This record gives sequence, structure tokens and C-alpha cells, in this order.
Amino acid sequence: FHQTVLVDKTPLPDSIPKVSEVGATSAPLMSVSFFIGDRCAPYNDDYMLCKHEAGGKGEMECLKEGRRVTRCAISVVDDINKHCLNEFRAHWECLDNNNQQLWNCRKEEKPLNDCVFKSLGLRKIIPDTPKGRVPIHEQAFQRFK
Repeated sequence: FHQTVLVDKTPLPDSIPKVSEVGATSAPLMSVSFFIGDRCAPYNDDYMLCKHEAGGKGEMECLKEGRRVTRCAISVVDDINKHCLNEFRAHWECLDNNNQQLWNCRKEEKPLNDCVFKSLGLRKIIPDTPKGRVPIHEQAFQRFK
């Protein structure tokens, strides 16, 4: 069995803005995913609208919007690294060591949330949290069933 790595070296058109990769593995991205969602919501919405208008395809048509989402995500990771590095590292390492199960890392999550809320002013909104119920990350006592 022989594998060959194929790399397309054709440059993208100049009309498509250049962007770096986020440069993070799945655990750090999961750790900051809600904060990326908060800051980058307008860019995500633009990208999803573009994909919808392109009939679910739009790989080339939506590259500009996709690049904006990537740049925004990079800015969130950079800001959290700058202001909350120790808390961020403790949380994503916990996720990495616990099969990325958030419930196993609530103890490390709280200091990260507090730091991000205070330093960056970002919010953490968990979809489908029942109305009138305190979200899991804001509960004083964590109980698991």
C-alpha cells in the first residue's frame, strides 16, 4: 500500500483575502467555542447566509465570508491567550485529558469564564437552556446525574 500526499499549489485569486490557520487543536477550540460564537456571530451569520444563498454549496463563492470567520476566531484565541492564558491552558488540558467531556472540567471552566467575562466582556450562551433556569456554567453547585 502506497500513499502519496497531493498538494495543490495553485494560488487563490487575489480577490480572496489571505488568512492564517487558527493554529489550535480540538481541545483549545472546544474550550473557547462559546466565546468564538459570541464575538463572531455576525461573521458566522454572513457565512451561513452565503452558503444558503448558494444552495448549500458555495465553496468558492463564500471564501471571503469564511475567511472573516477564521480571522475572528483567531482574534478570540489570541485575546484569551493574552488575558487568560493560565485559566485557558488549565481548561483545555483538562478537556484534552478527559475525552473532551465538558462536565469533567467544570472546576477549570469557572476561572476561565470569570476571566473572559471580566477581561474581554464576552458572554457564554448555551443554546436551548430552558427559560428561567440558571445555565450549568453559572450554577454554584455542580450536580451530575
